[in-house]
Amino acid sequence: MKLISRLLMTAILSLTTLASGMAESVIPESSAQVKLTFAPVVKRAAPAVVNVYATRMVERRRSPFAGDPFFERFFGDRRFGTPRQRQQNSLGSGVIVDPSGIVVTNFHVIRDATDVKIAFSDRREFDAAIVLRDERTDLAILKVDTQGEAFPSLDFSSSEALEVGDLVLAIGNPFGVGQTVTQGIVSALARTRVGITDSNFFIQTDAAINPGNSGGALLNMNGDIVGINTAIYSRSGGSNGIGFAIPSDMVRTVVNSALRGAATVQRPWVGASFQNVTADIALGLGLERPRGVLVTDIYSGGPADRADIEVGDLIVAVNDTIFNDLNGFNYRLATLGIGAEADLSVVRGGKKYRTRVPLSPAPETTPRDERLLRGRSPFSGATVANLSPALLEELRLKGPDAGVVVTEIRRGSPAARVGLRKGDVILQISGDTIVSTERLEDMTSEPRRLWRFAINRRGKIIRSAIGG
Repeated sequence: MKLISRLLMTAILSLTTLASGMAESVIPESSAQVKLTFAPVVKRAAPAVVNVYATRMVERRRSPFAGDPFFERFFGDRRFGTPRQRQQNSLGSGVIVDPSGIVVTNFHVIRDATDVKIAFSDRREFDAAIVLRDERTDLAILKVDTQGEAFPSLDFSSSEALEVGDLVLAIGNPFGVGQTVTQGIVSALARTRVGITDSNFFIQTDAAINPGNSGGALLNMNGDIVGINTAIYSRSGGSNGIGFAIPSDMVRTVVNSALRGAATVQRPWVGASFQNVTADIALGLGLERPRGVLVTDIYSGGPADRADIEVGDLIVAVNDTIFNDLNGFNYRLATLGIGAEADLSVVRGGKKYRTRVPLSPAPETTPRDERLLRGRSPFSGATVANLSPALLEELRLKGPDAGVVVTEIRRGSPAARVGLRKGDVILQISGDTIVSTERLEDMTSEPRRLWRFAINRRGKIIRSAIGG
């Protein structure tokens, strides 16, 4: 027992000495260190962070059967009454990124909005026009008429300069209580598999982000934008210390599109299809770990084809930046933008080489010729268009290069009732291949006893038959 007591006493003395040494090493050496504060950063940045108020009108029907043509025809329209209009409001945050009144916010904040206003922390309010919506990145760009006033604005800092552990500040309007600042660190970079947007490439932070923070700024210690706050991981609706922000390099790409006068964001198209590298594929290729993307298809005459990229090639880096999966690859291309060249590092047969691919928008090789199908067919109420790389990119489809694609479905129409969806590619009707919207319109204009058809739904072929 005496030996154990002596050992415990020695350990305690050692720990006390160590703690004493550590305490001495962090004693403040100046009044500035004692008064360490983020106030100067906040004072500079806060005036450029605004509240965003969006109003939308939603229909509220009196009956669950309202809008169904069968019930309305059988019982009469009056039985169901006219739809009621109800005003719905949403609240978020935004960041002024140009003194002329350009504001960045989240797409989901202004989705379907009919009226948008921004409000400064000094309670001034301005009407805002939506100049660009991009659901795929969950970003939207607003424009405010400043009437000659130079609004306070923030600069972008490249998100590529961020490192895990860097201090960051989040500014927004959580729960509508007013402008709020929270502090944290960068918890992770290049987060994928989050399932928030198509871009799927996020900064993770533990700075508290709550409902209403969406569209607010994530700042570095210089007060520059490194991200736009967009979502939280939470089971309760409150902050659990896991928040996600869209990297500033992606935000800047969307802002530049709006400044050029574009209503949509054009994404680079390389004319190839890719897939992630699994552990089994990595083993077969002799890789130490899964990385990069594998080329699975080449569009004849496209940029990748002209750059001598082949099916089976492994792309491991863009401009010397390594990525792990398809989300990372797409992000690198998107932030380079249209008109740039991507320097790709490619592995073929165990040998590495480089090639340059020009980044251009996907071409519309065939006129869309959109048509609303009518008549007594299961497709009545569907709007269809001819396929092209541009339309496939717009609808986020991969693979199908034959048939016509459904771009819209009217609510309550026969097409809606049989389960047809936006993005479905109609391949055949009664054994006849569909080559154009004109041909499909002709085939569906006459009634039939039996409709047999085949569609491609996100790569899955579905065959069905419906009575006429």
